[in-house]
Amino acid sequence: QVHLVESGGGLVQPGGSLRLSCVASGRTFSNYAMGWFRQAPGKEREFVAAISWEGKSTYYGDSVKGRFTNSRDNAKNTLYLQMNSLKPEDTAVYYCAASRVSGLTTLIQEYDYWGQGTQVTVSS
Repeated sequence: QVHLVESGGGLVQPGGSLRLSCVASGRTFSNYAMGWFRQAPGKEREFVAAISWEGKSTYYGDSVKGRFTNSRDNAKNTLYLQMNSLKPEDTAVYYCAASRVSGLTTLIQEYDYWGQGTQVTVSS
């Protein structure tokens, strides 16, 4: 079992920055690929970013590429999503997730564990 807890969400101005954190319980954090998804009201859950077990490979959804940076600190069992140049369309509940699939995956069904989500609101 993996318990994931997101934090760092909140209200931010357009163009601003925010860093989300996801802390995983247990000692097997480094064995999982990790990802971020988001879901806005009335929308399906959308892939945001993924990172490999060792943190050397990352992949981003087209809507956030160049603005968001995914990283992990396995010693701290923590996943980070640095979000820069935020836009109102980034407003959503953000979820971190863990997958045992090798490499990277953008598919919801390939993620085994999910956090509770943290609200990010980008507004003036």
